[in-house]
Amino acid sequence: MGWIITILVGALCGWLASMIMKTDAQQGAVANILIGIVGSILASFLFGNMLHLGGDVAGSGFSFWSIVWGVVGSVVLIAILKALRVLR
Repeated sequence: MGWIITILVGALCGWLASMIMKTDAQQGAVANILIGIVGSILASFLFGNMLHLGGDVAGSGFSFWSIVWGVVGSVVLIAILKALRVLR
């Protein structure tokens, strides 16, 4: 059951981040899921102690704060990917 929640939260975070960064037309569902999951991990790594705001950390399940931090991490990830694409 944990994997299903991780995939659903990752999909939601990735989709919201792609809407914010205007990359939704370039990404499919699988890319949104992967960006959401990796973005949550990135947020946990980058923002460390700040993630305990509200009692949850990114990727800890379906809660408001895990989604907020997952979206923040996903936006950072998409920005990094866009920057790397420009450098190429």
